[in-house]
Order: sequence, then C-alpha cells, then structure tokens
Amino acid sequence: MQSHKGTHDERRVVITGCGVATPFGIGIDSLWEGLIAQKSGIAPIRAFDAGGLKTRLGAEVPEYKMGDYVPKTYRKSTKVMARDIELAVICALEAARHAKLVTKCLIAREEATGEPTVDSTRFGANIGAGLICADLPELAGALQTSGDPATGAFDFKKWGAEGMEQLTPLWLLKFLPNMLGCHVTIVHDAQAPSNTITCGEASSHLAIGEAFRTIARGAADVCICGGAESKMNPMGVMRQQLIGRLVSTGDNDPATACRPFDPSANGMVAGESGGLLILEELGFAQKRGARILAEIVGFGAGTSIASWHEPEADGVGTALAIENALRDAGASPAQVDLVCTFGTGINGYDAAERAALQRVFNGRRDIPALALKGALGTSGAGIGAVDMAATVMALHHNTLPPSANTRKADTGGLLRFAHDEPVDLKINCAISVAYALSGSQNAALVIRRYGG
Repeated sequence: MQSHKGTHDERRVVITGCGVATPFGIGIDSLWEGLIAQKSGIAPIRAFDAGGLKTRLGAEVPEYKMGDYVPKTYRKSTKVMARDIELAVICALEAARHAKLVTKCLIAREEATGEPTVDSTRFGANIGAGLICADLPELAGALQTSGDPATGAFDFKKWGAEGMEQLTPLWLLKFLPNMLGCHVTIVHDAQAPSNTITCGEASSHLAIGEAFRTIARGAADVCICGGAESKMNPMGVMRQQLIGRLVSTGDNDPATACRPFDPSANGMVAGESGGLLILEELGFAQKRGARILAEIVGFGAGTSIASWHEPEADGVGTALAIENALRDAGASPAQVDLVCTFGTGINGYDAAERAALQRVFNGRRDIPALALKGALGTSGAGIGAVDMAATVMALHHNTLPPSANTRKADTGGLLRFAHDEPVDLKINCAISVAYALSGSQNAALVIRRYGG
C-alpha cells in the first residue's frame, strides 16, 4: 500500500491520542477494556422518566463532575455547557492526556509544566455536533409565560415581551452546535483552522477527514478532531421513536436488545458518547517523541440522493465513500485487514451497508470486522469518533475485540465478527465507515500501521 499522495506532495498525518466518553466510562482504557470484557452499556434510561415511551432503553455515560475536566479558572463557564459540550470538553482533555500533548489546559490544571507542546497558531480543531436539546424545565417556564390565558395557545408577542425574559441572557450559548469546538479551542488555546461539522452520524468521520486534510496541506501541525452528542433527553429519544428507528423490545434483557446485521433485529438504541483524536504531522510527532498509534492514509465521502431519511437499498453512497477513501490511500480492497462497520440494528440501514460493503469487497469472505452499537448504542455525531478510536486501538494492539450481539449477523459471508473472546489479529490496514441516518451523508477513513 502506498503512502497518501494528492495532487502535490502532502505531509503525512498520524494519530497520537484518543479521548472518549462512552457508556463504559471516561477515557480510552475504559472503552478498550469494556470491549475486550464484552460489557454492555445499554440499560434502562436514568436521565429522565421514559415510562411513556415505547422504548425505555438507552446508553448513558456514567456520572462525572465537570470541575474535574477544566481548569479552576474555567469552572464558571461550565454553567453554559449543555451535555454535548461537556462530553466534548471531557474528550479533549482525555485525548491530550493520551497523546502526552502539553496544552494550555493541562498547564492550567497543573498536570504539566513549561510551555505548550504546539504553537497555538498551528493547533487546529474540527468537531462534529448534533441537534443539542434545550434544557426542557428552563424552556418550559418561559413557554408557559407565553401562553394565552384564555385559550392556552402560544402567543409570539408574549414570548417576545415576557417569555424570553425568563431565560438567562447566555441561554442560547448552551445549545449552539459550534459551542463544542468553541470551548475546546478556548480551553486548549487552539488558534489554527477550526470548523464544526453537523452531518448527523457522519459528523465525526467528516471532521476527522477535514483535520487530516488541514494538516496534510500544511495549515496546521496538530488538530483535535471527532465529535460528541447526547440523545439522552426526551426530545432526542422521542424524535427517533417517531421516525421508527428505536428498538421496541428487549426491556427484560437490555444487553441483547440491539443486534447489528441480525435479520431478527428491530431497531437501534439511542445513546450518548463523544470521541476526539489528536492528529499530528508525522515530523512534528517524531520531533516531540510522540507514540504513534496509527497513520491516517485515506479519507472519502459520498452522498445518497434517494431520500433524506431512508437508506438507498444498494448502499451506493456508502460504497462511494469507501471507494474514495481506499483510492485516496492508494489501497485496494484486498489489502484491508479490518472493517469497522456502522451497523445500527436498524434492518434497512444494515442491509444498505451490507450491500455497500459487498459492492466494494466483491469476492472477499470472512473479513475481520467490528460492530460496536450492540454494546454502546447510537449517539449521533459522537459515535463515529468512538468507532474510530476502537479501530485505532484494535490496530495498535493487533486484537479484534468481540462485537456484541453479532452471533446471528448476516453479511452473506463477507464479514467475520469475534464473539466470545478477543482474537489475535495482525492488522496493517483498517477502514471505518459511517453514514448519517438523516441527511444522506456518508464517510470513510483508512488507517494503517505506522512503519516509518
């Protein structure tokens, strides 16, 4: 497999750190150990009373204290952080720690001394975000004030004159998608190109791909990238229920409720998670003596045009993204040692992804594969970066962890999941796939073992 080359000689990009927040806990070790131990992060929803919903299962990040993840001087700012923002800020600190990258945040927290590792003007950020749910109790009070006493109907004039007065002046800053990147870049002093990607479940992959391009073309030396989102709120869960995506059975056995690629599966489990990776230009990483986990060698995207909320049965958009990523990496389908699938447990989407993979890997059988959603649920913009982090760690450890609830997965003999035990596996090249459940965006990333 050749190194990534574009129309000009581009710089090589490596991954040196992974920070995650998942239902298994905070930090990359909790994710990897949870996968190896075949844990399940799916359980009855605790964040709110889900008694009136058809599904009462979710995948929630365990309790944490935001004061443990920001400098003391920044703790007041946590008051204007929605859950999604909190997850991103947590993942950023964990990623910097994992990469042993000294940033302004670590110095302010007295976890490091001296000067930051990277010039702030060469430190970029690309973070995927979703539709952040407003604080319902806070919003409800303002809406109640705006009702017509006689009819109970919403009155826009009263909303402007009285309702909005019930909201804190900084209320909107808690719910803007770009605030994930805003807080991360402020805390870590990242002043190079920065962007927010809002393309549903494909957001993390697209953000990582953009960061890859940013470094490759010389606009930054280091980028923090990925995504975060929480669907563990009434609006987030209800929206997925109304669209018909959520699993409606399994309350008695949450750990087996979501079954990727299983013909008997009946839906996904909504969740929350975040993941941010540290990407560095190869020479920069070498100069600072960083541990290189993997090298990014290819990125591809594609769009499905048939429907904004239903998959194309032939998976052509996802296949296009995979083909573009492999072409970008100078790799053939035969060279791929591991496929990290996006399998959600939603039959139509799983079938479309299977069709896409069969289109690309035509003729291959028993390709080692990962499917994480059976244990971690689907969390919008955050889950793709978790998939990528798991893929990086699988390559780094030469290990294929078990994929929950895939024993009856039907991929036509194309994919081979591990079940009862992790499998020793020499991985030189891996690909991770993602697609948006709404919006028709598809993306894929190719990584390889760094060999000098």
